[in-house]
Amino acid sequence: MPGNDLALLVAAAREAGEVARAALARPLDIVDKPGGAGPVTAVDLAVNAHLAMRLRGARPDYGWLSEETEDDAARLGAERVFIVDPIDGTRSLIEGTDLWAHALAVAERGVVRAAVIYLPMRDKLYAAAAGQGATLNGAPIRAGGRRALVGATVLAAGSALDAEHWRGGRAPMMRRGFRPSLAYRLSLVAEGRYDAMLTLRPTWEWDVAAGDLILREAGAATSDRAGGVLRFNNPYPQVAGVLAANPVLHGAMRAALRD
Repeated sequence: MPGNDLALLVAAAREAGEVARAALARPLDIVDKPGGAGPVTAVDLAVNAHLAMRLRGARPDYGWLSEETEDDAARLGAERVFIVDPIDGTRSLIEGTDLWAHALAVAERGVVRAAVIYLPMRDKLYAAAAGQGATLNGAPIRAGGRRALVGATVLAAGSALDAEHWRGGRAPMMRRGFRPSLAYRLSLVAEGRYDAMLTLRPTWEWDVAAGDLILREAGAATSDRAGGVLRFNNPYPQVAGVLAANPVLHGAMRAALRD
């Protein structure tokens, strides 16, 4: 891995936590982004500016894709690209809870090779590099081994369990939980605290790129909602939903969903 990208992401994520905590002491200056894209705060922008300086300064030949930076098609010609969500769970931050995260990834030719998800207010740092396993605060983590879909714990929005999405017109009897940060939902499955995660809507890459690798390195299977391989640094930076669970449970969930 060029120049140890994982070490760079870990350091940058921890620095981002310090930047965020300092920015929280000042007015949030909340603005609604155009087109119903959600709110952005001074914290999002401060963290984004720091990460752009830190990461792009360290790897000037890498492309850059961030929720809070105007997209530049030049990233499509880069062999490696940073995919960053400065604050995943901005609404949670606005509400004063601690369930928001920094999500940082490096993708190489569409595949994530290094990833960090950091919840600074909880000091939880999930990390992974290709072929090196996944960790939480330095300790190895592993996805759970449940094989039955009925009774499984799943992190999802309520609408994901609507009858229209499932064969037979009914979702399996799973126990649903929710977290506002998609990155944190993926991390909790990698940690084995939940059995599965699904989102069936088109999903921004910066929300899920880091979690994709952390899950795979923790022994889970990931895909889009149709079972396709997740690829990143797309011209339009979205994937077609995400399914994540151990391989057996992932297959059962995919089989239960309508095409």
